[in-house]
Amino acid sequence: MHPLHGPDEFPLENRGPCEVQIVRSSADWSHGLAKAETSIQTAYRDTIENAQHFVYIENQFFITATGDKQHPIHNQIGRAIVNAVIRAHNENRKFRVIIIIPAIPGFPGDLREDSATGTRAIIDYQYKSINRGENSIFGQLQKEGIDPTKYIFVFNLRIYDRIHTTDALLSRQKETGVGYEELQAANAKDVLGAKGVTQDDSSSSASSILGSAEEERMAGRRKLFEEDMELTTHAHDSVAKAAMKGSKPLTDETWDDGVDQEKMDFFQEELYVHAKLLIVDDETMIVGSSNINDRSQTGDHDSELSAVVKHGPTVSSLRKQLWMEHLGLLPAQELEGDNDPNAQPPGEGENRCEVDPLVEDAMSNKVWKVWTSRATTNTEIYRYLFHPDPDDCSKLPFPLTPSIHRI
Repeated sequence: MHPLHGPDEFPLENRGPCEVQIVRSSADWSHGLAKAETSIQTAYRDTIENAQHFVYIENQFFITATGDKQHPIHNQIGRAIVNAVIRAHNENRKFRVIIIIPAIPGFPGDLREDSATGTRAIIDYQYKSINRGENSIFGQLQKEGIDPTKYIFVFNLRIYDRIHTTDALLSRQKETGVGYEELQAANAKDVLGAKGVTQDDSSSSASSILGSAEEERMAGRRKLFEEDMELTTHAHDSVAKAAMKGSKPLTDETWDDGVDQEKMDFFQEELYVHAKLLIVDDETMIVGSSNINDRSQTGDHDSELSAVVKHGPTVSSLRKQLWMEHLGLLPAQELEGDNDPNAQPPGEGENRCEVDPLVEDAMSNKVWKVWTSRATTNTEIYRYLFHPDPDDCSKLPFPLTPSIHRI
């Protein structure tokens, strides 16, 4: 309760079932504090060290230390993980630390370019945090005679799709003088309004500054393009939903007549993890703006805010929904989102799917076998088809550990 307000000013009749504590990273420059506040790091460390069954982390970064020998990294979340694993090992207790981070954190681009120096440094620090060197989490566990691969698991996410460029599409572009990118920009303008698309959004957005006659002419061309394509196109623009529940397999997807399937372009990309989430034992979670790095954790850098939530049903529900998403157990979302519960105002609509029995128990051998076998298979598939980085098979100027992917 705020010291300037009495309890009667905040009626609690509608309070929820969760116990929530707000924690922050703050200092003199951000809030005029004489001493930096590190309550987010304290919450992370205490929650992890007291874990009994599992620690589940989704974070944009994973840069941490296990002691005072990994300068310039100071936050001790890594030490908390080491301590939790040592305690579980000594008690002969099943225990897992599951970490999901981006394959390449920070910013897109060629890792070999000078502009990617910062990204390479982040990757290097992350490997030194996880498994490279005696002061890493793996190194500290090995020092205690513990096999870290039995307890620590790191994953990242990827997705695939195809570029549906057919002879019919190319012919229609030539006949109408309308390009596919122009159609995308026009559709975006229709959805977002005139202010939603600027001249810099695409090469075709110049139509936004043309006269009304020219805009009408271009609209007619777009209509002709779309009507003709509806008569000749039978394939879906996207096949990514094949990875989700209830969708037909990729092998059953429709292809347009006359298309050489061997020349169809498939592409892949990482699903970038921007979350800042910790879930422990399906009982406690920490969610907010705090990354796992010194900028968010030591108090004297970025000013962050997070919530420590204790309530089993609420916490486990979030964990189950996330696992269903990662394992392809959620139905694919429709491209048109007007009726999607997530597009409705807060409190309207139900945006939770029925829980799949597979993910009910986070520690069951069945779900773990599905998780790890799928990750291993997908790693091999992506490696063979797309040669993604980072990967042990890539010849880069820094050593790498296996990347775990999913379809």
